[in-house]
Amino acid sequence: MTDLGMAAYGDLIGDHPSIRAVRALIAKVARSPASTVLIYGETGTGKGLVARMVHQQSSRAQERFVDVNCAAIPPSLMESELFGHERGAFTGAAQKKTGLVEAAHHGTLFLDEIREMELTQQTKLLSLLDTQQFRRVGATRPIDVDVRFIAATNRILLSEVREGRFREDLYYRLQVVSINIPPLRARGEDVLILAEHFIRKFNARYDRRISGLTPAAADVFRQYRWPGNVRELENLLERIFILEEDDEIDVAHLPSRIRRDVGDLPAQAVDGLAWDVDSVLEAPMPDLPEPAGDTGAAADAAVMAPARMPQAASGGAGVPATCAVWSDFHTATNHFQETLIRDALARAKGNQTEAAGLLGLSRHALRHHMLKLDIR
Repeated sequence: MTDLGMAAYGDLIGDHPSIRAVRALIAKVARSPASTVLIYGETGTGKGLVARMVHQQSSRAQERFVDVNCAAIPPSLMESELFGHERGAFTGAAQKKTGLVEAAHHGTLFLDEIREMELTQQTKLLSLLDTQQFRRVGATRPIDVDVRFIAATNRILLSEVREGRFREDLYYRLQVVSINIPPLRARGEDVLILAEHFIRKFNARYDRRISGLTPAAADVFRQYRWPGNVRELENLLERIFILEEDDEIDVAHLPSRIRRDVGDLPAQAVDGLAWDVDSVLEAPMPDLPEPAGDTGAAADAAVMAPARMPQAASGGAGVPATCAVWSDFHTATNHFQETLIRDALARAKGNQTEAAGLLGLSRHALRHHMLKLDIR
């Protein structure tokens, strides 16, 4: 990958044909006089980034870009936030307020999560789109504005229309020009291009010298579905920069949920060690013996009696067949974790990186558990 492939197109990074088509469409839409643009994309695909690119490549670039998250504004405040209000318009309106629509005059107003806007406010937005006029709450005279409206959603709006949750007329008003951002799982090798970009970014931020991904880690990145898309990838890599100390990102540094998803971490781990320490609390504990109606010393003895532990998938060579079941839940789970970790360390002859791999943990996670359990 060349620097050109990463930087020539601003921050929308990638070489997949679908992302090249999105970049070309952004440029075309930005130069057009279109007053409304609709952006579709799953969570984490970069809808806000695309909206800013449309603004930056347009004749409005020197004016304001106003970002509004419709899901973050309570319905009771939406009208005042968008349109502003006059002094005395309602209780607590001590002075006139300029709304976000007016603040975006000559610029761009980005309405993220447009689906979350209530139907009443959708009606007022439709009127604004049609007339480029609005009235502040409590005002009688309309105000003219020149604004490009960019809306974004991670839902299929036509389905929302059919369910009665989104106005049909507003849908068709917004649908004049639409930009569809592909999910990361559909972008092939772009996941590695983006990973390299974020590694450079975090090397600079954290003063590190991580060289990149091992071939095995790169293969996992290609196979993983990335439900959180680019945002998930970026957050994962930043987590690795913070927690891990190695100079190359390997499979062992990835969360077990990712390795399980791609089949890299089977249910039966190496040498019969079939438990992930991070998942111990999700597994059922062995049944405690029931005291036979005795609430005295006999009952206490029954609770402290040894109980059978689950056997490892290969026959239980790695984990003792029995261990004491303690009356305190946390003591019992800590004892179980300690048994697994000591067994893995013994198998790895004290090598923590190898032991972490046997347990399906990163080395940092293993160290964390060892400190918590006072294993030296």
